[in-house]
Amino acid sequence: MALGNGTSITQFILQGISSDPHVQIIIFVLFLVMYLFTLAGNLLIVITIYVDSQLHSPMYFFLCNLSLLDLSFSTVTVPRTLVNYLTQSKTISFGDCIAQVFFLHFFGGTECFNLTLMAYDRYVAICNPLRYNTIMNRRACLVFVVFTWVGGFIHACAQAFPVSQLPFCGPNEIDHFFCDDHPLSLLACSRTFLSESTDMINTGTLSLSCFLIVFISYAYIISAVLKIRSAEGRKKAFSTCASHLMVVTLFFGPSAFIYMRPPVTFAGDKLISVFYTIVTPWLNPFIYALRNEKVKKSMMKLGGRKVSLSGVHMN
Repeated sequence: MALGNGTSITQFILQGISSDPHVQIIIFVLFLVMYLFTLAGNLLIVITIYVDSQLHSPMYFFLCNLSLLDLSFSTVTVPRTLVNYLTQSKTISFGDCIAQVFFLHFFGGTECFNLTLMAYDRYVAICNPLRYNTIMNRRACLVFVVFTWVGGFIHACAQAFPVSQLPFCGPNEIDHFFCDDHPLSLLACSRTFLSESTDMINTGTLSLSCFLIVFISYAYIISAVLKIRSAEGRKKAFSTCASHLMVVTLFFGPSAFIYMRPPVTFAGDKLISVFYTIVTPWLNPFIYALRNEKVKKSMMKLGGRKVSLSGVHMN
């Protein structure tokens, strides 16, 4: 990608979350453990859903897409952060920085759409069960998922291109642990209304709109759940809804807070960003799959099959 007009900076320095060596060790270990669990949990979900034909339904299809997105989304920021703490080399080239902005918003925007789609799927399943198979047929599901990825791509282009055209002439220290529009805008030689407006209108509005749609969908779902006669059924449904809303809030809430305001220096932004870039991808396997009895049984079945095959091979 060509450098922006008037840009003399060829690389940036990512300051990270803390400059304290002891705190850096804690952050490194914590991020590493969470990232490994994110990889293992989401890969296990993808393999389980792919292998077990009983999980080939719209809900698990969208869950599989979510797991792929979580893998990709966390990989955009965490590995480089770990390498920076390990090697103490915090530099990142201009091109790599803009690429990180693009893929951060590509996978993040796609996940916004996918979480909204998952909420809509549950709304149709619970509030309109007789028409569920008609509305959420195979072709419709494929179209919906393609839309999420195309929407994420368009969103990422709208975020990365304006910031790539900003003039950077120094300083080059980014007060963050990854490259993003806001910290980069603060380093530009001249602030542009277009870039700042794009941040607020595009990412901020996207996060807030998707969250409102999800919230309204679950409001209808809860209303339908209240009509369930079984107390145990209501308790189980409420538990599931509460868990899903918690993850959605951790993802959309921080995003809306950061992007629905002009770029300003705020120390808390780095910690807030941890929630939607690292914590949410780590939590999703526990919330959406490992608390799901059907998925857990499929995983146990898959594990038993591997053990059985190993025994046959050894014999």
